[in-house]
Amino acid sequence: MKVLIADDDPQILRALRITLIARGYDVIFARDGAEAINKAIEHKPDLYVIDLGMPRLDGIEVITAVRGWTSSPILVVSGRTDSSDKVEALDAGADDYVTKPFAVDELLARLRALSRRITGDAPATGPVLDLGHLVVDLSAKVITRSDSPGATGSADSPGSPGAHVQTVRLTPTEWKMLEILIRNQGRLVTRQTLLSEIWGTDRATDSGYLRLYMSQLRKKLELDPAHPVFLLTEAGMGYRFTHGS
Repeated sequence: MKVLIADDDPQILRALRITLIARGYDVIFARDGAEAINKAIEHKPDLYVIDLGMPRLDGIEVITAVRGWTSSPILVVSGRTDSSDKVEALDAGADDYVTKPFAVDELLARLRALSRRITGDAPATGPVLDLGHLVVDLSAKVITRSDSPGATGSADSPGSPGAHVQTVRLTPTEWKMLEILIRNQGRLVTRQTLLSEIWGTDRATDSGYLRLYMSQLRKKLELDPAHPVFLLTEAGMGYRFTHGS
């Protein structure tokens, strides 16, 4: 598996080179943001490990650029600990976030979890859901959204000439979360179930991280993220997907 590591810290690069090559990864290095984009175009890596604070182009700019042509998982490894930095990285298209200094075992576990998502474990076919302002095609991994809440086929529907329609881009992690909830629609999906299926059992107690991803999904899918009608929270237990009212 080909991994691109973009970081301007030579000690981090040296340590990751030894660790990942020893575990069979094909490793590509970049020491600044511009080099990272060039090597991404040249090598088409399966996974990305990106620092935010790089010269020339920062990590957010790199993430935004590569998301223009690839859905390969992106792991951010950064010394920035503020939640706003994490939200910005996730909004740009990152799938996971590790804060420096990090334990090597934790980093490897995150990479393994992201690797499992590359092949994908969703069924070859899936439902196409018409949710009024959203049409979700799980098999094609395509979501179209209209800011008008009219049902499909009405004057305000996504297919109508006058409607403002856009394609909603989700990260691989967001797709995984949405697929689990939709395939269990109407039923409670516990936080432990979501964490275990998406990140593995070692993350099954990190509910704060799960809330962050749910917040990003609601911003992209709900008409009013503060008052969701599809992605509902069951306090103290987990989440439930419904068709709304």
